[in-house]
Amino acid sequence: MLFVSLIFYGFWNINYLILIIWISFVDFVLALVIHGAKSKRFRLFFLLASLSNSLGLLLFFKYGHFIAENWAIVAGSTQAPETFWSRWLLPVGISFYTFQSISYVVDVYHRELVPERKFSSYLLFLSFFPQLVAGPIVTAKSFLPQIRRPLHFLRIPFLFGTFLIILGLFKKMVLADHLAEVADIVFSHPDSMSSRALWMGMFSYSLQIYCDFSGYTDIAQGTAVLFGFHLPENFRMPYLSSGFSEFWTRWHISLSQWLKKYLYIPLGGNRMGIFLTYRNLILVMAIGGLWHGASWNFVVWGVGHGIFLVMERWVGIRYSIKALPALRPFKILFTFFSVTLLWIFFRSANLVDSLCYLQGIFTKKEGFLLPYTLEMKFVYCFLLILIGHLIGNRVFKENKQLLDIFEKMQNSLGKLAFLAFVAVLSLIIIVLYSAESKPFVYFVF
Repeated sequence: MLFVSLIFYGFWNINYLILIIWISFVDFVLALVIHGAKSKRFRLFFLLASLSNSLGLLLFFKYGHFIAENWAIVAGSTQAPETFWSRWLLPVGISFYTFQSISYVVDVYHRELVPERKFSSYLLFLSFFPQLVAGPIVTAKSFLPQIRRPLHFLRIPFLFGTFLIILGLFKKMVLADHLAEVADIVFSHPDSMSSRALWMGMFSYSLQIYCDFSGYTDIAQGTAVLFGFHLPENFRMPYLSSGFSEFWTRWHISLSQWLKKYLYIPLGGNRMGIFLTYRNLILVMAIGGLWHGASWNFVVWGVGHGIFLVMERWVGIRYSIKALPALRPFKILFTFFSVTLLWIFFRSANLVDSLCYLQGIFTKKEGFLLPYTLEMKFVYCFLLILIGHLIGNRVFKENKQLLDIFEKMQNSLGKLAFLAFVAVLSLIIIVLYSAESKPFVYFVF
């Protein structure tokens, strides 16, 4: 499995294999040193050495150009820093495997985890190919025991894994890639689009990024299942959330939990008074935004989510609003609309385009209209996603419920034959109705 994972990563750029092996080796060794050190001062020193290595490489490759560019602006220099930074590619998946390695060393430092003794197992933990390039972010506590206690072939829930892969392919190839056709056109020229086109493009991207990212997660989870590994659930129908706190327990769950445990709580969480709690919320979400990419747009997107979390907490404390079932549909619509508005900053090329887009939405603007075929694609995809959410919310809300259903079916030959027929039919439909292939959105993060 380790060999396959390294070959998989090497297909992108074999030179950058050195980077993931280096981070793995340094943190593997330092975790053993931290565990064996008696002095708290020495343990802290080696923890800081580990963090400096991981975060230093992340800053260099992902944010070096951004820092140099902004430094040049502050210094009043007209020379662009392209000559040096253009030589370096952004290593695929570096944000994900760096965060995994940091969480491992921090857990060892806090005596929450006994360090791994086999380097090959630790390297597999960071390089496991199904989730290597776009998550979910896996903790050592959940993954390393699975290496030590492999699942017997006959106990692998292959029906469940196959279902997740087909579901992910459908989300990506049929829904996300069709929605991308609408979003790409609108976001490429927001200044020349009509208000109607801008509204449709905004909602298209909101649905696209959900189907694209959750589709990848489904494929990653399904592939891992077929090899006997369990990956954490990363999405739980987030657009049915009735508030921003709930949204971040349903969207990119592994990142939300990482930020909470390794950033929000160490900053003091909500234990240091209301104003410092608000500061922590906004700061953590700003860092979460910057984690996605070296751009002020991502910072604004993260701060926007932080402000909504603060407002939600303040309203709850100030007015002691109790959960009224009758208000839930309106709260869901408000949360979905607010999240969708913030996606404009996430998708736009720069802040100028983002503000231009917002202006076109909230003022009546003449301009280009989308072709009828693209508008109908948006309508069809929206209806399919809505129906899927309604069914999912009624039948199963977590992957565990799905797993139970498929494990019962796996023991029946008649049901097995029927499911094989449905799987083949589903793949044919996916091929027939798929759009032009586009890269996964989160591959760039």
